[in-house]
Amino acid sequence: MALWDRIKDSASQMQTQLVAKKNDLKSGAFRDASMAMCALVAAADGKIDPSERQRVAQLIFSNEVLQNFPADDLKRRFEDNLDKLTADFDFGKVSVLQEVAKAKKKPAEARAVIQIGIVIGGADGDFDATERAVVRDACFALGLPPHEFDL
Repeated sequence: MALWDRIKDSASQMQTQLVAKKNDLKSGAFRDASMAMCALVAAADGKIDPSERQRVAQLIFSNEVLQNFPADDLKRRFEDNLDKLTADFDFGKVSVLQEVAKAKKKPAEARAVIQIGIVIGGADGDFDATERAVVRDACFALGLPPHEFDL
């Protein structure tokens, strides 16, 4: 199986798992951590162009699990995190990883945040090294072993 197919298959499996847990993923901590994760993946290479910002925003709004929350609230949180990352990536990354860590208290939510990162990162069929690295950093922030997610 080609790498692209494996990435697509993995992202699809993660999304299926997330949908199965949808009713358990309604806390503010999960919402905040998920939007921080989406911003981290979108800006993983240290920059974000308007088309990438739009693509990730579309993925957020179309994600069935994230529809537990008002779209305008998700957009604001996503944009706030992106602003931190684009102003100063290294400093912003520390702040955004603190947002990710909000989901640490509930293991199911913590795993779901990582799965969202993988779904967003793999949505274009190219879960590249920089995206994998920020998702791995998020694993550490959440106290989860990266190898559990093949990172």
